[in-house]
Amino acid sequence: MKRGFTLIELLVVIAIIAILAAILFPVFARAREKAKQASCLSNVKQLILATMQYVQDYDECMPASYQPLATTIPETGGAYTYWYWLLQPYIKNRQVLACPAWSKYFLGYGWNYYYLTYAWPGSGGYGSGGCPVSEIQQPADTIVLADSGAHQVSSGGWSNGMTYVITWSPEPANYYVYLRHSEMGNVGFADGHAKALNQGYVTNRDHFDLN
Repeated sequence: MKRGFTLIELLVVIAIIAILAAILFPVFARAREKAKQASCLSNVKQLILATMQYVQDYDECMPASYQPLATTIPETGGAYTYWYWLLQPYIKNRQVLACPAWSKYFLGYGWNYYYLTYAWPGSGGYGSGGCPVSEIQQPADTIVLADSGAHQVSSGGWSNGMTYVITWSPEPANYYVYLRHSEMGNVGFADGHAKALNQGYVTNRDHFDLN
């Protein structure tokens, strides 16, 4: 004689499935986040390698975070070129500029703006060119680029379009490294290596300074 499942048996099975789902779904979510973090770190590494190639071609000088142009770019109508466009001949892929965990924006990484463009000795001010690598005293500890994100603007709102620079400041009113990978941010250094780092590291001014 065939017998169907009783209500109690069905409820037990449903409860077991619910428990397994509660256990496994967070695991799957963490696995997806780890995959995005790994892909992002690969992007950062490619950008740093492109930077090293740029340095070899441009008299041992880093790209500037941005530089004024003699003529306006027809494609954008802009009067400046930015570090990520300067690296395009070496990466030949705009998708590398987008962090997989922040993919709605075309640019997910910022350049160490103040110390690699502006504050090195004899720089002369904003947009005057990139820092000579000879000025970087501790390349293995000097941050070149990292995960970036939205920042607060003078009008009081938030901008998602000006993500191309970072500084050491932990304050949200400034350009800082975004810790969007399980409280870690992917960072590229002046000696060519890249790794994920925590808030204590990326808010330490010493890792942005040249000295």
